[in-house]
Amino acid sequence: MKARHRITIVASICLLVSLSASVLVLRRVDRIRPQGTLEDVLYISSPKILKRASLGYDGLLADIYWTRAVQYFGSRHHNYATSYSLLAPLLEITTTLDPHLLPAYQFGASFLAPAPPDGAGQPGRAIQLMEYGIQNNPNEWRLYYDLGFVYYMDVKDYAKASEAFARGTKVPGAHPFLKVLAAQMAQHAGEFDTARMLWTATYETSQDSQIRQNAIEHLRALKVDEDVTNLQAAVTRFGNRTGRLPSSFSELMAAEGLRGMPVDPDGKPYRFTSEGRFLVQQPDDFPFATKGLPPGYHPPAKFHDQK
Repeated sequence: MKARHRITIVASICLLVSLSASVLVLRRVDRIRPQGTLEDVLYISSPKILKRASLGYDGLLADIYWTRAVQYFGSRHHNYATSYSLLAPLLEITTTLDPHLLPAYQFGASFLAPAPPDGAGQPGRAIQLMEYGIQNNPNEWRLYYDLGFVYYMDVKDYAKASEAFARGTKVPGAHPFLKVLAAQMAQHAGEFDTARMLWTATYETSQDSQIRQNAIEHLRALKVDEDVTNLQAAVTRFGNRTGRLPSSFSELMAAEGLRGMPVDPDGKPYRFTSEGRFLVQQPDDFPFATKGLPPGYHPPAKFHDQK
């Protein structure tokens, strides 16, 4: 028998063994939770038990559970759910089986911590996941960035955020912006600039389409919030000088030396009301904006907390 034929036969046997083992692993996992709904059997509460049940195919099972985690979040988010109770267990199982699967940690930082309907509303679990990732991957600077990101964006603990970014600066090859972020967190300054840097870094360092789109929407909302904040400050200055509101935006422009009508990220001019407020023309296009929204505005059904 020629060597080439022997290699082909051996490779075929290995492939069959791997496929058989995959089926065996999945059957063994599913027998552990024989009763329950389809959602119930998506995970087993103990990652250690699942690791023992994997028969040594940890990497294979980690990929399966990583896929399940992404599909679980994506499908529920698409249906505007407000509960993501399985996301943390799925990610914890995934990273227990494969502690070096870095995309799982970034996914957790982006979607475990934010409040529903944009995430699971579990910043504590997100922090635990990041620390576990750092423990197993101490030389990955992105994990320190993700940890600081959660502390800044979701916990609003600027001291902890600064500490996380500072820890990351000590990692060989760490991105220089970690030093800038650590300094800004420590000074509690430049909030819009800091948030913009964080979301830009998230967009640029992720390959996940959901994370990148989420970052884009936040960057758009940040521009609206910053624009409206600056415009309302101009109205306040005008009122302090004159004792009245500007009669029109043109009058405000002349008094403040503004050049041209400010526009939102879609190129639409902000609307100036008789009450001296600046509003976006299409608030539904900026689901994460906190300023420039009409009084009593509520996001459309797709952004509501749904049962």
